[in-house]
Amino acid sequence: MMKDIDLSAIKTPADIRKMNVEELTQLAAEMRGALMDKLSVHGGHVGPNLGMVEAVIALHYVFNTPEDKIVFDVSHQTYPHKMITGRMQAFTDPAHYDDVTGYTNPAESDYDLYSLGHTSSAVALAAGLAKARDLQGGKENVVAVIGDGSLSGGVAFEGLDYGATLDSNFIVIVNDNQMSIAENHGGIYDNLQLLRNTNGTAEPNLFRAMGYAYHYVNYGNDIKSLIEMFRAVKDTDRPVVVHINTMKGLGLAVAEADKETFHFSAPFDLKTGALLNEQHDAPEDYSEHFGKKMLSMMKENGNVVTITAGTPGVLGFDKARREEAGRQFVDVGIAEQAAIDVASGLAKGGMRPVVGFVSSFLQRAYDQFSQDIALNHQAATFVVFYGTMFGMNDETHLGFFDIALLSNIPGLLYLAPTCKEEFDSMLAWSVRQTELPVVIRTPGCVAVSNPAMQLLDDYSKPKYEIARQGEGVALIGAGLMFGIMQQAADLLAKEGVNVTLINPRNLSTLDTDTLDTLKGYKAVITAEDGIVDGGFGQKVASYLGESPVKVINLGLPKEFLNRYNYAALQQKCGLTPEQIAQTAINA
Repeated sequence: MMKDIDLSAIKTPADIRKMNVEELTQLAAEMRGALMDKLSVHGGHVGPNLGMVEAVIALHYVFNTPEDKIVFDVSHQTYPHKMITGRMQAFTDPAHYDDVTGYTNPAESDYDLYSLGHTSSAVALAAGLAKARDLQGGKENVVAVIGDGSLSGGVAFEGLDYGATLDSNFIVIVNDNQMSIAENHGGIYDNLQLLRNTNGTAEPNLFRAMGYAYHYVNYGNDIKSLIEMFRAVKDTDRPVVVHINTMKGLGLAVAEADKETFHFSAPFDLKTGALLNEQHDAPEDYSEHFGKKMLSMMKENGNVVTITAGTPGVLGFDKARREEAGRQFVDVGIAEQAAIDVASGLAKGGMRPVVGFVSSFLQRAYDQFSQDIALNHQAATFVVFYGTMFGMNDETHLGFFDIALLSNIPGLLYLAPTCKEEFDSMLAWSVRQTELPVVIRTPGCVAVSNPAMQLLDDYSKPKYEIARQGEGVALIGAGLMFGIMQQAADLLAKEGVNVTLINPRNLSTLDTDTLDTLKGYKAVITAEDGIVDGGFGQKVASYLGESPVKVINLGLPKEFLNRYNYAALQQKCGLTPEQIAQTAINA
């Protein structure tokens, strides 16, 4: 029996190039065990990484990295890559689990070429690297690794299209684990299935049709087969696709059985898969709330269609809900641009489309929001999830740029509910009306209830809610920040200071009638869960600029923050109730 491998001794890929296939197989088993130990107590991307262990080992074994360049798409499948490239301790020592990010990051290592957290870009990025090499007379291999449903993204196709013209060394590894986050959708994946079923021999072949040499590895978790194939294509003089058939979640029974749930997971029990520290009485989040609400709306109205771009779980649509919704639930795959244009077409065709997006993903489709929705006045509804400083905090997944991004597109109405009652009211109105494209920003993650909220029958025109009438100072809190402003107003009331508290509801159009009543105030303080530059508050400041009133805009800095502490960032930006109250007193 082979003795255990000392994982701590692996500092660079050179250390694994001394091993034979049997030792590499043992290494894969021990790395997979270390990954499971960390992920079960720390959380993270489970299935993508467990399925890529052998492929990553084989890549670094065959290619002379970092001189040979590897670009990992999405990069949530790169934990094994980090283990081999000098960051093993972050996966074997609990005291160092947070030393590395969940994605490739050039600040961590020369082996990481880009900070990447969104899908589909690796092929085009690698094609650019290959072109730079060719122009400079270089000889290194350039490899793009793409998988987990990323081929459905438009830029992946564009990258493949251009890469085929290079007439030089360009290698694309297609990691085919038959999954996106949930199941795959689209004709591309029918062709991949055909190729799997025929051991890579079938025609048509998407990649050959585009001009690539094509190779297939039927068991993409076998190190020996992978090494042989990678050696065969190394130093190629033409664009090549290597299609590897891998198992997502390999080695962890619960992840193999439920690939969707274990794409990403909070800490869990390795045997049962049950979440650790799960709060069974935890408040409802907006994903679950939206899923129930939309399923009910679709049952009541056959013209209502819910659309996702590869993230059905974010919308609260697990497999059971998707099946119950049937043809009225559409998953276009990881293709945000297509999701918006499909919604535009549905609206044009008389349907009532509702599209759900993670805030940091919607920016991939700015042009479609502007041209195909707003310019064409298509009455589709878009719901933004995790648009908050209290959501995901990796620099690749920040959710607080969307207000500045979308609220300045002409003709696009951006609404900011403050609670689930207001959210439901805005959603129901948006689906009823047929005049405007509407974006609704969920207020944070937890669905907070406020039965006393003043609801409107029509949100098409800006009409602020004056929740509390005071004098001298006005607090305008957008979305989630309304509740924090309310707490600040309560603190001020205890000090005998009565301020005006306003819920703006609308982030894209000003209620100038209400703002005109504030021109004689000493100060107006706005707060939003987004960046200040180009945000809602600056619109208010611009309108009130010629009046004597002092306008103070509170919000977030225009920075790529990474793995920040939520409380510390809130404090730094002056967004706690105590700080807002003090700002009001100072004003």
